Amino acid sequence: MKLLSIAVPCYNSQEYMRHCIDSLLIGGDEVEILIINDGSTDDTAKIADEYAAAHPGIVRAIHKENGGHGSAVNTGIEHATGLFFKVVDSDDWVRETAYRKILMTLEEFAGSETRLDLLISNFVYDKVDARHKKVMRYHRYMPVEEVFTWRELKKFPKGKYILMHSVIFRTKLLKECGLKLPEHTFYVDNIYVFEPLPFVKYMYYLDVNFYHYFIGREDQSVHEEVMISRIDQQIRVNRLMVDFYTENYGMIASSLQRKQYMYNYLEIITIISSILLIYSGEPENLKKKKELWKYIRSKSLALYLRMRFSGMGNLVYLPGKGGRFITIGGYKLVRKIYKFN
Repeated sequence: MKLLSIAVPCYNSQEYMRHCIDSLLIGGDEVEILIINDGSTDDTAKIADEYAAAHPGIVRAIHKENGGHGSAVNTGIEHATGLFFKVVDSDDWVRETAYRKILMTLEEFAGSETRLDLLISNFVYDKVDARHKKVMRYHRYMPVEEVFTWRELKKFPKGKYILMHSVIFRTKLLKECGLKLPEHTFYVDNIYVFEPLPFVKYMYYLDVNFYHYFIGREDQSVHEEVMISRIDQQIRVNRLMVDFYTENYGMIASSLQRKQYMYNYLEIITIISSILLIYSGEPENLKKKKELWKYIRSKSLALYLRMRFSGMGNLVYLPGKGGRFITIGGYKLVRKIYKFN
């Protein structure tokens, strides 16, 4: 059995996928790299086959019809044979020194009786033209280099969460929890780091800058204008997260720290959805904002009331054009502070 399976979802990635894959090959025989060609129309399939031929036993090229990022991740999980599982997007890359330490740590767990459900590490916002690269670290909120449970997790501040770039899950956990990301939908990474959490018990944090998250292409899914154009997909993900939270609340609430963390994550996703809808200024999107909050109320009155009358909830309910101006200004300030988009 391989130590680590790494899924690399690729769609028309010919311009940058080599840099990503080359950074992963350093892992050698301990890893399997699953290049998921998601119905590309350029030379992505050819490049994937070249790597598979050059590195048999390490690289596998998997070709499928286009189904979107979530579908590619699902395929990666289905084909994974490693003890642990990681997603690395085709325009991102990993740092060698941190990579080696992560593999060494995973190997130690693989050879011990201690179960590890989730390994967390840092990631770097590799933003185009940014002089200083922001690093997402977690050393203030969880123990460093020791096994811990939800009980030891400290409260995260607003705007700081465990994202897809930070996580390596135990593969069997992902398969057994029934995670199935929606197809033809962007922003499913939020579901990926949300739905498995009630099944996670034992965690470990390495304070190393492992993952480099490239951000800055105009066509990138997190670009602001692109997010607004795909707002229906953001709303779909938001609703699915509401569904999961309300339908599995008993299991989620069995840990106070987990319940608080998952609520905060769901709240920030809902606020982002709402602000983007307000930001667009389109009457149709303002109507969609009302419909989203109405949907939350229909699923759980308690959840709706908590979100609606929190400080952030009040921000997206300021009346009139002046209220929308303040809301958008607040959004831009938070964006500057946390350097997203």
